[in-house]
Amino acid sequence: MALFNFAGVDQSGGEHNGTLEADTLRHARSLLKSRGIVAIQVNEVKSQHKQTRYLGLFKKKLSASDRVLFLRQLASLLNAGIALDEALGTLARETEKPYVGQIILAMRSSIVAGSTLGNAFRDQSAHFPETLVALVSAGEQTGQLGYVMEKVADYAESRDQLNQKVLMALAYPAIVSFVAVGIVAFLMTHVVPQVVSVFIHNHQSLPLLTRIMIYVSDGLVNWGWLILLGIVLLVVVMRQLLRQPALRLIWDQYLLDIPLVGRLVRGYNTERFASTLAILVNSGVPILAALIGAADTLNNTALKNTITDAASRVREGSGLSRALAVYKQFPPILLQLIQSGESTGRLSEMLSRAAQTESRDLERRLLLMTTLLEPLLILFMGLVVATIVLAVMMPIMEINQMIH
Repeated sequence: MALFNFAGVDQSGGEHNGTLEADTLRHARSLLKSRGIVAIQVNEVKSQHKQTRYLGLFKKKLSASDRVLFLRQLASLLNAGIALDEALGTLARETEKPYVGQIILAMRSSIVAGSTLGNAFRDQSAHFPETLVALVSAGEQTGQLGYVMEKVADYAESRDQLNQKVLMALAYPAIVSFVAVGIVAFLMTHVVPQVVSVFIHNHQSLPLLTRIMIYVSDGLVNWGWLILLGIVLLVVVMRQLLRQPALRLIWDQYLLDIPLVGRLVRGYNTERFASTLAILVNSGVPILAALIGAADTLNNTALKNTITDAASRVREGSGLSRALAVYKQFPPILLQLIQSGESTGRLSEMLSRAAQTESRDLERRLLLMTTLLEPLLILFMGLVVATIVLAVMMPIMEINQMIH
């Protein structure tokens, strides 16, 4: 089947727009007619691959709120005993957003064609991260799809909330830094040259600080575009280099070794690992498969390799807590809770508790970081501006001393 966008009117003149699934264009028009809608325009929706080959940057993505809502609604329908393809069809018809309906109908087409729900999610990887795909696939394997979908919705919501907290924590320092750079650039390229030119034309001897400021100002005026181009090229080259596995591993390990940043990166990935592993274990996924699935959700290669190596030790008969403790990459609280869960048979519960602990600790550290950064950035900005003002004022002060 194919997807079609349509626009039409009913007998009372009301307008109807949306998407529907049909075998052919004629079939789509026939379906609209059976609903009492006179088709004005019906167009086939091209496949996602074709649409995004050249326009991927402009394709509308599923928002976090839409994703969570869809997952919760699907979980409710599945728990009510409704068949998967019927549940997807119902959600596609009920959504008020056409692009969401297209995504759901595309997934339904995959299901009708014999694909698994996990693969249907994977086909929509632009809208659903690999983490969710792994969790859904685990639910299918254990026959607890409805239950797992609820957990997936909770997981997606907690992920989005955590990501928003991280972004909000970094937003203020980024804005202050951007404004500071803009102010300094304006002063150095417009104010300083105009003021200092007066002293230069009078052949006045200038203080060292003023001469340094003039050199910096001239460099920004004459070579500022080249400096900006160099920064852009450096970012592009770094992004390309970090796609190489060996270099990415070195970079990720370096991030872990930075005192404050490393603790944040480790906490973020620990929370993600613990929460994912808790859902997989609670869904009945074997521990080895659960470890590999949880490792795939991490964005730090060094930590991911640690879990993969730990899985090999578990395969050889070692306990999970002991296997992870060998590498000294994860917080002690995680290892202690895992050990407690292994000894009491409540591993999933202890992992969930570890995830909650790390989440709270991460929020506390982010708050502390932003609280410290705000005054430090303002102080740094004030010092830079004060230095520029001092460099401009020093020649004026010397003139006043000469007059008196």
